[in-house]
Amino acid sequence: MTPHEAQAELLDEFDIFDNWMDRYQYIIDMGKQLPTFPEEWKGADTKIEGCQSNVWMHHELREGRIHFYATSDAAIVSGLIAVLMRIYDDRTPEEIVATQPTFLRALGLDKHLSPTRSNGLHAMLGRIYQVAENEAA
Repeated sequence: MTPHEAQAELLDEFDIFDNWMDRYQYIIDMGKQLPTFPEEWKGADTKIEGCQSNVWMHHELREGRIHFYATSDAAIVSGLIAVLMRIYDDRTPEEIVATQPTFLRALGLDKHLSPTRSNGLHAMLGRIYQVAENEAA
């Protein structure tokens, strides 16, 4: 599945919900399914600044693809991590750099998140793009 197809699939999933309370719950449920994040990965180099909650993101490059691992101490932020992973995990650096987060506006996340949560989401996206650019170089 391409990143564009992953974004379209995500939008289709959210279309079944009639209100934002249900969408928030779905995001939280997605976050509960994140893989375990080892404590030894929680360091200053993996911590993402700009988030209201604590967020850590680790990555590995294997066979030309970037694999992201992330966690947060907040349920909604963990869900936002899961949303981002659906689009950007297991992609080549070039795919990541070329994939604009059009799903944010299409889902309405930019309107329905608090300013601090929105800042955190953009900080996580910034880290994803930074990693991809560094790995592509």
